[in-house]
Amino acid sequence: MSDSEIKTALIVGAGEGLSAALARAFARQGMAVTLAARRVEKLAALCAETGAHAVACDATQRGDVERVFAGVDSRCGPPDVVVYNASYRVRGSFVDLDPTEVERTLMVSAMGGFLVAQAAARRMVPRRRGAILFTGASASTKGYAQSAPFAMGKFALRGLAQSLARELAPQGVHVAHFVIDGGIRSGRRPEPADAPDSLLAPDAIAESYLHVLHQPRSAWTWEIELRPWVERF
Repeated sequence: MSDSEIKTALIVGAGEGLSAALARAFARQGMAVTLAARRVEKLAALCAETGAHAVACDATQRGDVERVFAGVDSRCGPPDVVVYNASYRVRGSFVDLDPTEVERTLMVSAMGGFLVAQAAARRMVPRRRGAILFTGASASTKGYAQSAPFAMGKFALRGLAQSLARELAPQGVHVAHFVIDGGIRSGRRPEPADAPDSLLAPDAIAESYLHVLHQPRSAWTWEIELRPWVERF
């Protein structure tokens, strides 16, 4: 989409790291940014920095999702770009996993993505424009030992993105999935001194989101994979 078509952005699953970098990047582009998270108090500094509006939202709850989108509609119009960045994971030996925690992982990674994407699509399809961007992980394409629930959820989210890209692209809505294949640098996770360039910089990832967001319609991509140059494939 062109800059003139992208005026409002919604990031679901906001916090520090990648979503904060996306909020800053969108704000620099002049977008009105809304940040949705379960705990909004952690977003105060980011909102003050970017002018974003924060709203409480459990993405697994249909009522919460509908309320967030209705609020964006009334404040600044339907969102032109929606990023689903929410994630939850439980690790452990498969035979010892708590089914309740596994269900929570699937609800956040997959069902939340469905609810948010459906609310976005219902606003974008009639206008024949918009972008829905999903944040995936290494687990979107390969399951690791003792991480079955996360792989299940991220595989499901990737499948959702792939299906929506095929269905919505002919209707003018750009759907893209980002495989973040590696750890992301943050204040809580600094780059190890003995392993330079081993973590992805969140601002660099955000630049790739912007690139995909601004792709000409004649050359859209539905998926992009990002990793540090030292990361093994």
